[in-house]
Amino acid sequence: MDYYHDEKMHKLFEILKQPKTLEEMDLSESFIKNLILKIIASYGNIKVNQIHEITGLHVDILEACLREMEQQELCAAIGGGFLFPSVTFTIKKLGKAQADKFAHENPYMGMAPVSYDMYYKIMDVQLKGRFPIRIPQEVTEKTFEKVVGNENGKKTLVESAIGGKGLFIYGLPGTGKTFLTSKMSDLLPPLLIPRYIEFSEQVIQLYDPDFHKECPEQPEDVRWVKIYAPFVFTGSELTTEKLETNFDPNKGVYETSPIIKANGGVLLLDDLGRQKENHGDLLNRLIVPIENKKDMIYVKGAPMVVQSHFIPAFSTNLDITIMDEAHLRRAPLHIFLENPSIPEILKVFQSNLDQMGEKYDPEALERFEMVYKPTREGGEGLQPTFAHARDLAQIGQAIRIRKNEEVLSAQIMDEALGQHVLIALQRRFTPTLFERIIRQNKN
Repeated sequence: MDYYHDEKMHKLFEILKQPKTLEEMDLSESFIKNLILKIIASYGNIKVNQIHEITGLHVDILEACLREMEQQELCAAIGGGFLFPSVTFTIKKLGKAQADKFAHENPYMGMAPVSYDMYYKIMDVQLKGRFPIRIPQEVTEKTFEKVVGNENGKKTLVESAIGGKGLFIYGLPGTGKTFLTSKMSDLLPPLLIPRYIEFSEQVIQLYDPDFHKECPEQPEDVRWVKIYAPFVFTGSELTTEKLETNFDPNKGVYETSPIIKANGGVLLLDDLGRQKENHGDLLNRLIVPIENKKDMIYVKGAPMVVQSHFIPAFSTNLDITIMDEAHLRRAPLHIFLENPSIPEILKVFQSNLDQMGEKYDPEALERFEMVYKPTREGGEGLQPTFAHARDLAQIGQAIRIRKNEEVLSAQIMDEALGQHVLIALQRRFTPTLFERIIRQNKN
């Protein structure tokens, strides 16, 4: 589909052919040789094709470097086949001394990074004029095909994705705030990012498999990766320190913050107000990267400008006044999620059972439904949430397995309802008292 691989992406793939000579590389020759030397010193003896697999550098570049390093008495070929990739190299005394020195200054050993200048140019081409986006109808339909209800919320997410505007989503716990927001990145087009960036002889890790999902088609230069627009999720564990780029001595790289990882996608601050730090300080830290689409990080004390072209999303089950006007201006769109209707929660419950491969009696669905029906219709009148649908399906499955039964029955469903803590609390207290307890817990 053109939306996922448009003309601009096609041209970038043409640009990002694998370099085959040192002249074609965007990295300095000294950086490349130092990287190779550290790897040989680390392994002791290593074949050229292994160095290729580690660094992603073309064999012709490795041959040019290794032949010169041999002449400098840094390493030596000690065996292998006729083809150069099968040749084994070992470190020499002078090479070991230099490798130790280089490792102290920059301990990184891995995939060759992309130069900072190349990173910035490629990202600038992709993000300049990114919004407004024309999202094909089929993309919208596929994005929300498994999202039940929340029609107004879906429309707001589409509008946020089209214009690149931030949003604030709030409502009671279990109404699907996080799940719904996570779908927004699926509306955005993919982009190319470097796995690692070289800046001032140091290495910054940008690619994070926890947040960056690779596309099927990839550029020839393996230092780059085409990803779907990222959805970066942070919650109550967030601190201002985690919003900075910090050095990881174990990896020998600077690990980028959620602000930078979310570039080209969505950054969600979930459970706003539940963080140990003052949430106002966290929001203040985000104002500059949101406004300028750039952030400043420091690498060994040297300032480095990075792209931060993300859509901010803020989620809470507390009152909307948790954000002041200055912060709300950065998230002008809003979604308020109420409890789902009975048909909606029943559909989600049944969908969960189907996804889990559970066989169930129709009476089990009726028993689930009755707990939420009004008392005037013979039900219990409890308040449904989408979280109930997920939890009760899993609890019901566990009870069925424990009882060694083949089908989830109405009796098993009744036991599951009795085991769910929030159902039990609603049954124990009047709705008014239950709501008061929940409010007290929030405060």
